Amino acid sequence: MTPNTHDQLLKKKQVEQMLAEHGIFVTAQRRIIAEALFARNQHITADQLLDLVNKNGTKVSKATIYNSLGLFADKGLVREIHINASKTFYDSNASRHHHFYNVDTGDLIDMKERLVPLFLQSDLPDGTVMETADVVIRVRNQSP
Repeated sequence: MTPNTHDQLLKKKQVEQMLAEHGIFVTAQRRIIAEALFARNQHITADQLLDLVNKNGTKVSKATIYNSLGLFADKGLVREIHINASKTFYDSNASRHHHFYNVDTGDLIDMKERLVPLFLQSDLPDGTVMETADVVIRVRNQSP
């Protein structure tokens, strides 16, 4: 077995274990999608992931990509970042953090520091507690 083949098998096993630990039934397509998604920390759209998965000759449908991403989000493996009604990113870093969105380039960028919205605590409706706060700050490139 070559080192590259060994690394690929190890990666497959790690992905399968991660999916199983989150209560996700492992299928060949989910494993392939997860391998591409979790190869690195990234912000990716469903269409970008579809292109990435299918570029090596693999055939996964758009519906399977969307269904898998929805399942991964429901199980806490990825975070959905809704930019607008037609643009959603999936963040492979599921930890709580906030983002900048560059409206000129379409890039979603992690903030370096965690923003703690303590100011919201005092304005919550009676009888409620804050579950999460997702902040996306839209930025634009400076004109020269």
